[in-house]
Amino acid sequence: MKESEIEQIRQKLLRLKLELQQLEEISKEASGPVELDQTRVGRVSRMDAMQVQQMAQESARRRRHQLLEIKRALRRIDSGEYGYCSVCEEEIDPRRLSVDPTNTRCIGCVEKDHLEEYNQL
Repeated sequence: MKESEIEQIRQKLLRLKLELQQLEEISKEASGPVELDQTRVGRVSRMDAMQVQQMAQESARRRRHQLLEIKRALRRIDSGEYGYCSVCEEEIDPRRLSVDPTNTRCIGCVEKDHLEEYNQL
């Protein structure tokens, strides 16, 4: 990959990281404890609130995972390892990285893993 392409991806990752961190701050309130006072919240409303809480917690878990992947990608950029498959060490197609800049494997290795999983069924 060209240095300019890597820099564009770095900037994309940094923007995404900032966006996810801001979302994390905003959504902390939604994943807090559900009020137990049945006089204030009816049973059905409380069940809805608990469902919303669970969805917020799952979203937060996914954001944390995505932030971790972004940090790893930024470290690979800094170390000069970015853009190479972690399995076969071949260059990952830049089009694949433009879709998801946190990808660590080339499409060939991903397909090989899926095929092996399928054959084990």
